[in-house]
Amino acid sequence: MESFELARLDRYFRHITDAFGPPGPAVARSLLVTHLLAERPSFVAAVDRVAGLAAVLPKPKSIDRAALAQITTAYHVDELTRELFTDDERALAYLEERAAGQPVILLDIGGYFAPVLSELCERFSGRILGVVEDTENGHRRYLDLGKAPCPVYSVARSPLKQPEDHLVGQSIVFSTEALMRTRGDILPGRAATVIGFGKIGSSIARSLHAKGVRVTVYDDDPIRAAQALSQGFGVAPNRYAAIARAGMVMCATGHLALRRDDFARLPNGAYVASVTSSEDELELDALDGVYQQAIVADNVTRYEITGHYFYILAQGNAVNFLHGASVGAFIFLVQAEILAAAARLAAGDVEPGYHEVPDGDRRLIAETWLSHFNHTATGAYL
Repeated sequence: MESFELARLDRYFRHITDAFGPPGPAVARSLLVTHLLAERPSFVAAVDRVAGLAAVLPKPKSIDRAALAQITTAYHVDELTRELFTDDERALAYLEERAAGQPVILLDIGGYFAPVLSELCERFSGRILGVVEDTENGHRRYLDLGKAPCPVYSVARSPLKQPEDHLVGQSIVFSTEALMRTRGDILPGRAATVIGFGKIGSSIARSLHAKGVRVTVYDDDPIRAAQALSQGFGVAPNRYAAIARAGMVMCATGHLALRRDDFARLPNGAYVASVTSSEDELELDALDGVYQQAIVADNVTRYEITGHYFYILAQGNAVNFLHGASVGAFIFLVQAEILAAAARLAAGDVEPGYHEVPDGDRRLIAETWLSHFNHTATGAYL
């Protein structure tokens, strides 16, 4: 980003934290799971003003090296793994090391804290003030807990996230075709299947259609299947039928989309891309020792067994992060809502359960965002 763009971003987050943050120095502490992309230091600094950062935990497959270097000079930066927050004792020891005896907010992307949340709430020497979750996948993981042991705010289904979800779908399609082009292939002329017709999956389907791709949708939710049909997409009756003739399969469920047996049904030469991590979306580990694997281009892996082959893009991880996963300034709407939710938790008077930021706060965020980033009104570019 240009220096004037960074300055504008810093002003925007300062206005947000002035509106929602504590009137004085932050009392609460926070653990921040984040995609550490190039523009992210401004958001990290804003989080610190709302709830002083005990540690930043960058998602390992989306780290900008310059941003990492900048963040490391000011904050504790720790390695993030699923294993860190699947064992109660290990997670508790980590939290005690970083924030013993203090009120703590957990800022999450993907439900990392969900497996140990009950134990942390019960046994931590300080107090877990609550969780803020960013993604639909993580939202579901917290809902699976049943009764929440502390307040859990989710921005995953917020109207402020809809612009991001729409643009993420476009970025997935862009990156998918960019990888295919390294092998001389393109999307037009192929039949594509989109598994999952949620916010991102529906955007992927529309983006593919705009490129002249024949799109079939499979979603095990009959309501979403009906929505896809109403928008002119073919709808497969089951997953097997969906992938049987697909030259491209885009997995956008946020949970397991393709199992071991599904891969055997892929047509020869089909490409498979995901919107999230391989551990969530694709059962690739089950193919080890069955299929021979060979890297045939950057981030394109050929899986082959006698008489059958297909390609996995980006090792099954979210393809758009290979090209920065940019959704422009619209991501700052979501980040501001995360800050507003964190500020409510920092006040310390939110009841356990599942919560959303009030509409009034969302409107204020949108108005503030428009005043900074609506280039039609301001004459400035995003």
